[in-house]
Amino acid sequence: MACSWRNFYHSYNIMVHTKAIISAVGLMSGSSLDGIDLAAVDFRQENGRWFFELKKTAFYPYAEKWQQKLQQAFYLESPELTALDLEYGSYLGALTCDFIQKNNLKPALVASHGHTIFHQPENGITLQIGHGQAIADVCKCIVINDFRSEDVNKGGQGAPLVPIGDRLLFEDYPICLNIGGIANISYEVNGNRLAFDCCMANQGLNFIAGFAGLPFDEDGKMAAGGKIIPELFEALNAEDYFKKSAPKSLGREFFESHQRELLLQGQHNPADAAHTYASHIAFQIAQSVSYLPNSKMLVTGGGAFHNFLISKLKQFSNHQIEVGSVELINFKEALIFAFLGVLKQQGMTNILASYTGASSDSSSGVCWHPE
Repeated sequence: MACSWRNFYHSYNIMVHTKAIISAVGLMSGSSLDGIDLAAVDFRQENGRWFFELKKTAFYPYAEKWQQKLQQAFYLESPELTALDLEYGSYLGALTCDFIQKNNLKPALVASHGHTIFHQPENGITLQIGHGQAIADVCKCIVINDFRSEDVNKGGQGAPLVPIGDRLLFEDYPICLNIGGIANISYEVNGNRLAFDCCMANQGLNFIAGFAGLPFDEDGKMAAGGKIIPELFEALNAEDYFKKSAPKSLGREFFESHQRELLLQGQHNPADAAHTYASHIAFQIAQSVSYLPNSKMLVTGGGAFHNFLISKLKQFSNHQIEVGSVELINFKEALIFAFLGVLKQQGMTNILASYTGASSDSSSGVCWHPE
């Protein structure tokens, strides 16, 4: 397991007494469109600290039908998108019901990230489909979703969402990095949690893998066999986004409008393009926290399996790179969404304005009860 009661308690060298345990299921669908992560987690609080035990996990890969539907949702008109929201919610509910029944779980709640279709916080727009009522009606559980909207309505980025979990559940690591479809990072500075999206990541790497007829570059083997394309590396790093200070966040729109054409121009060899893009990711991550003193950096998310990317990150960075366990790599985001749901249910803050730029902190999310 990623973290047991005993190991987590031992790491802080404290004595504890059993308090009320809150069981929750977290769902995560990332922009890389590989599938849905589910994590069943027990949480408890003791003397102001939160502790967790990751009980059960599962990954449900998307069938080609769902990959196509979610890929094309970006272009749908409002009525079709509303219908897809409900259909996708029922789909998530069925998977959650299957997960709960197979593992004999009794969660107090289900917390769902949904799947992001639009994310334009500068225009006050963010949308994650997977209707909460549809999920609740199918899996017969309280469901909390739509974690971004309140923060965006307050003028924030609505992203990243995991830093409150990084702060409260992973205190041993001053820096937490997640490399998913987008690479995001969080860390403490003078008692404030700062966080932002560093760059596009697996979304671009998977796009390049498609040049070679692959769904993804397993272990980064293709990238490792290529060589740098200097002009592409420079063009990727020249984007204005990387000059902006936090808070800032990215969505699929950035890849579509800024990087897709760069990767298509010149008919690059796929291995060379993969090598260059992975180098770009590592460079941008390293640059984003280069001013911090040498610290431990926990790396999770699917990109942690990309050995070439991790080797470049170690080369570029001045920090101690520690790749998480396989279970933590795969399910940390689902785990933290379960935690966001628990915090919401308890009426506690789950999004901090210090990293989103909102006018105030939020206890964000919408709660749905099965009908």
